[in-house]
Amino acid sequence: MEAAMGTLGSQSPLSFSSSLCNAKVSCGLLVYNVKIKSNRRLEVVCQGMLAPRKFVRKKRDEVFKDAADETKQKNWRKMMSEIEESGSAVSILKTQRNTKEPLPRDAVLGTLVRFKQLKRWNLVSEILEWLRTQHWWDFSEMDFLMLVTAYGKLGDFSKAERVLKYMNKKGYRPTVISQTALMEAYGRAKQYQKAEAVFRKMQASGPEPSPITYQIILKSLVEGDKYKEAEAIFEDLLNEKRASFKPDQKMFHMMIYMYKKAGDYTQARKLFAQMPERGIPQSAVTFNSLMSFEADYKEVSSIYDQMQRAGLKPDVVSYSLLIKAYGKARREDEALAVFEEMLDAGIRPTRKSYNILLDAFAISGLVEEAQTVFKTMRRHRVEPDLCSYTTMLLAYVNASDMDGAEKFFRRLKEDGLRPNVVVYGTLMKGYSKLDDVEKVMRVYERMRMQGVEPNQTIFTTIMDVHGRNSDFGNAVIWFNEMETRGYPPDKKAKNILLSLAKTPEEQHEANELTGNAAFQLEVKPNGMTSGLGVDSADLHEGGLTDTGHHHSLNGASTTNVLNGSNGTGSSGFDDEGNDDNDDDDYEEDDDDDLNFVSFKDKRELNFAT
Repeated sequence: MEAAMGTLGSQSPLSFSSSLCNAKVSCGLLVYNVKIKSNRRLEVVCQGMLAPRKFVRKKRDEVFKDAADETKQKNWRKMMSEIEESGSAVSILKTQRNTKEPLPRDAVLGTLVRFKQLKRWNLVSEILEWLRTQHWWDFSEMDFLMLVTAYGKLGDFSKAERVLKYMNKKGYRPTVISQTALMEAYGRAKQYQKAEAVFRKMQASGPEPSPITYQIILKSLVEGDKYKEAEAIFEDLLNEKRASFKPDQKMFHMMIYMYKKAGDYTQARKLFAQMPERGIPQSAVTFNSLMSFEADYKEVSSIYDQMQRAGLKPDVVSYSLLIKAYGKARREDEALAVFEEMLDAGIRPTRKSYNILLDAFAISGLVEEAQTVFKTMRRHRVEPDLCSYTTMLLAYVNASDMDGAEKFFRRLKEDGLRPNVVVYGTLMKGYSKLDDVEKVMRVYERMRMQGVEPNQTIFTTIMDVHGRNSDFGNAVIWFNEMETRGYPPDKKAKNILLSLAKTPEEQHEANELTGNAAFQLEVKPNGMTSGLGVDSADLHEGGLTDTGHHHSLNGASTTNVLNGSNGTGSSGFDDEGNDDNDDDDYEEDDDDDLNFVSFKDKRELNFAT
């Protein structure tokens, strides 16, 4: 225990609140829970906070057969760099062919294989399409299969169909590779019925589906909200009715993801428990999926500890989910401690990780601490994105420092970023919190002059601030404007309008507008009606939590992201401010573990990997 306290003393100072809080202190392989009591708040902004770490990548010693082999390898790498820089493979390959001897076959194959590993399917298809026209290249069946696979990954089913039709004319029989690629092309293009039809045909008349085929069809069915069909296929595999193999880890992950999306957490946990019983190894991804289900930081922390007890190393997603849970609980001290633990473990934080930590401080309006995180991003060579700037802006808003918010808003534009509806909405909520109708409307006019379209949350904010300034008439006007613009008032908007009605006449009008025959005003425990709180969870939770980051494998409530929020704080802001702008539509390839926190809620702003 003394060693543990020594470790704590050597760590950077953290800001613990005056109440008791638990700090996890690593000491060798053991983890101690140390209770720390402080009579006053320690300064988080200090020289030790988020001190730079060196993330060193071990360089492999290169071995060449001889000098000729070394020259050949270096020339190939130079060519690959030129392709990466230009964004076009064929133009560089043509140059190589014109200036030198005919391109060696192994160099072309090496290029294709490398881009396949990098999942640069657009370049793979570009090279193969060019090779089809070259007389010096014998375009074989394997080349056709790689081309149709590329089209499958790109979701270009029309080109995949054309290639398969041509292969059929040439006498090539359908294979599991070609049919799986066609099925995947349909799935990625959201042609779910066609994808299922290909799969059923494979089951009925061959070629026999492979484990990868099952992984892809489950993914397609889940994305298409065909839960019963996906469950039936999975159950067939469990019972060995059709296939000679059992579901693998990725299939279990996909089904856990499906139950999370459907909101059936009990079934998801049941499936999680079945994995060891059926000899399916659990990974960090498996535990991450469970952590993403929970909103209570205690539950998330418990699952995190369970993962460590199972001998699994947390990854950046694991840490990010734990940081997010502490941040949402306004336990920014623990959030910072976990982030420091991640750095000490040698795990390089992603932009999304920084945004989550930034969010933890922004929620509580801790401007100085948020500024430190914001500056640290660049020091660690992570460029802040629009979500980072919006979260920093929110810190000023939650601190009621609107002068600072306006200055940072100007900085956002000076740094070359274009404010979106979330940014303007954040400013408007700040002024709404101060009951400053005039400035709320000024921000609205600035937004409209810049061509940014308002959304439901903007209208609700304007309606709310008018009503709280005893202008029920204008509140009704904006309530109606919301519906006129194509945004039917949600429960929150109706609650607000009902809460603003004071006189019997106003209450009667509010009841008529909200259809209050069966509608009851939602009352919070503190007696306040459910209104517009200035909370980052309400602004862009999806963007800051895969993380997650971030579809109805990712929407709110019925469309939960596998590892983002479950939609409890959805604001109606659209995707413009998403972290990394990574619209991850479950982009999982055959050779990668499912990263459940990389799926985002389309209705919310972002958590990126």
